Amino acid sequence: MLLFFVVLLIVSIILLRKVNEHYFILALCKRIKCVDGKPLEEKVCIIPGKTIFGNNFDVLNVTPGKLFELTRGWAKFSRGRSYVLHFLSTSIYNIINAEDIEELFQSQTLTTKGIMYDFLQPFLGNGLLMSHEEKWHLRRRILTPAFHFNILQTFNEIFKEESLKLLEKLNYLQHDRINVNDFINEFSLNNVCETALGVKLTGIAGDIEYRAAIHNVEAIIVERACNPLMYYETIFYLFGQYKKSKHYVEITHNFSDKIINKKRREFLQNGNRCNIDKENSYAKTRYALLDTLLIHEAQGLIDHQGICEEVDTFMFEGYDTTSTCLKFALLNLAQYPDIQKRCYQEIENLTAFENLTVFDFNKLEYLGCVIKETLRMYPPVPFIGRQCIKETVLNGLILPRNAQVNIHIIDIMRDPKHFPEPSVFKPDRFLAENTRNMHPFAFVPFSAGSRNCIGQKFAMLEIKAALVAILRNYRVLPVTHTKDLSLEYGIILRTKQNIFIKLKPRVI
Repeated sequence: MLLFFVVLLIVSIILLRKVNEHYFILALCKRIKCVDGKPLEEKVCIIPGKTIFGNNFDVLNVTPGKLFELTRGWAKFSRGRSYVLHFLSTSIYNIINAEDIEELFQSQTLTTKGIMYDFLQPFLGNGLLMSHEEKWHLRRRILTPAFHFNILQTFNEIFKEESLKLLEKLNYLQHDRINVNDFINEFSLNNVCETALGVKLTGIAGDIEYRAAIHNVEAIIVERACNPLMYYETIFYLFGQYKKSKHYVEITHNFSDKIINKKRREFLQNGNRCNIDKENSYAKTRYALLDTLLIHEAQGLIDHQGICEEVDTFMFEGYDTTSTCLKFALLNLAQYPDIQKRCYQEIENLTAFENLTVFDFNKLEYLGCVIKETLRMYPPVPFIGRQCIKETVLNGLILPRNAQVNIHIIDIMRDPKHFPEPSVFKPDRFLAENTRNMHPFAFVPFSAGSRNCIGQKFAMLEIKAALVAILRNYRVLPVTHTKDLSLEYGIILRTKQNIFIKLKPRVI
């Protein structure tokens, strides 16, 4: 009998060792393999877990700030090589350099969003950010004309109007110590609503609650992401912050519903049509993304739920990402007076602000470099994810079905191979003569490839308009310093501390 149990034990150990070659048994996930059969550690860095259960407990209950530090620590440990983590039910291939991301961004098949995006589904539905395959292609085709260059020219008028309103608000704030949240958040939300959605927020209550709800939803998502058990809907429903999440999502949906209903009433009053110049493919008055959606709804190409999904998506992406970039841009300009002076010299002889065109803003090369360097160091979206819907070969690796690919944009754009002294703010990196030999995927704040950000020109124009308006009227002086800030990892890059600046009116 004893011999039987000894033999059984030996056979079990042999079987487990064999199975463990293909599965990380204690992490309950299938392993990533190399196409050429070589050991995985020769291709990538494997991050050792804190326990024998892979990396499942490495992020358990960490704060957003600790999560940022942890991921930067992994990048440092891997010494610039992309790395692999082993979590409950899935292996994660983490890309942190431009060379490894090239094949993914050029892929036409590896476009499905990662599992982290599932947590956003109750908030954003299956809009352009979340959808994939046929639905994504249809939505992208519907929405792309709403960001045509000619449409941006009409948006430019709104950006200037809102920038002038922003200056009026700044006149009433205490100039010695201004929290950038006090004016940037409202400015960005107004812009996206009046341009992409074509609706003024005047008379629509709830914008403050909407902005707060977005941040609360994000905090819950980050907390959920740091506990592998919470990935399961039932466990999250029973033991997680499901009720709070649902409450905040309802606040965001109620606010976006008010916007849709207001626009729908205007649309119906116009007889289910938008005043379109078919020859030039843009509106004679004000053309908006929401107009496009309502027109396609009338044609049966999208339903009301689809409109809600896209409105929620663009309100979130168009507001939060742009406001984040603006905050960091003002922070950087305050820290570096010489750089701010060069920006002012570039804009001081421009025509009256009200008369500036898209072409005028596009000619502001150095200000564009400042914005790009801000995006490089502080990308509003610090990482994005993909999911393998079938076994996939990428960069010489065999990724099993459901494996996750995390693209750490912030690490890619702080790679010293492409950006020497990556922690130093140097806008000159992006002058034309300095970018001729830049790797095509070294600077990717708006992602790249087929799933790049549809609104990147929209965002750059909005940010330029705001900065020109502010710099023409004020010198921006430091209160908060970058060295004193703690960055936090979430859907959007944030700081633990508020950012304060001082404004000194220019004597003209």
